[in-house]
Amino acid sequence: MTPFEIAEPRSLKDAVAILDPDDPTVRPIGGGTALMLMMKAAVFQPTKLVSLRGIKGLSDITERPNGELRIGPMTTMSALEHSAAVRSRAPVIVETLRTLSNVRVRNVATVGGNLAHGDPHMDLPPVLMALGASIVVVGPDGKRTLPVEELFAGYYETVLARNELIAELRIPPQGARRAAYVKVTTGSADDWPALGVAVSLDAQGEAIKSARVVVSAATEKATRLSATEAVLAGATAGAAVLARAGEAAVSEAEILADVRGSIAYKRELLRVYVGRAVQRALANSGAH
Repeated sequence: MTPFEIAEPRSLKDAVAILDPDDPTVRPIGGGTALMLMMKAAVFQPTKLVSLRGIKGLSDITERPNGELRIGPMTTMSALEHSAAVRSRAPVIVETLRTLSNVRVRNVATVGGNLAHGDPHMDLPPVLMALGASIVVVGPDGKRTLPVEELFAGYYETVLARNELIAELRIPPQGARRAAYVKVTTGSADDWPALGVAVSLDAQGEAIKSARVVVSAATEKATRLSATEAVLAGATAGAAVLARAGEAAVSEAEILADVRGSIAYKRELLRVYVGRAVQRALANSGAH
């Protein structure tokens, strides 16, 4: 690796001030699990890294009286996985994290870095989108709140400016909604997925009032499937409805081929796994 500087600010304001909107070689670093791999492969050669480790309060997980979860961007995946508040309010996150990479990575990788990296193969973003989560972004002009589903602009691209940072993740109260995430891998259960599908349902029995459906890994970015949601809304989750939902998903998702499968293969996976994700969500007890 080429030499680079390390800056260690003590506040988000100071960190933002160090970031240069015109210089892509100046980057923030949280856990560094993805960034260090890019540096070792010489894909990215920074001149300065802005470490967020010295900023207090960025690893907190708090539960609001209304059931909303607020999660700091430096919270590790392991901390998220073992949080009693997260398990109570959004159990699908805990279930998802059990097959997110391995324990060594989860002990270091952070929530903010996972989102800011923009990798469409990540397991957490589609789940957060299905839950209706949002992020608080801080920059030189102050703070703004952004739904997670509006964060991703394309393949490894987000709408964040180079001098903006994720300051907080917010997960709204889920009430009785039931959620699930399923992924298909070509290797072990914790491998990068060829397809990910996240679903959140407002349902009574198998009667679905409303649905949020998100596809990832097979697309250039995690993407909500509005036509699929429309098929499910107001329907009973029988075999025919689930088959129509699968067909709607295949029709509206723009599938990409990669080393994990062809377009035809991933379309067939999506056609089948939308229904399986809905069935798994219906089988879950939901959040409190």
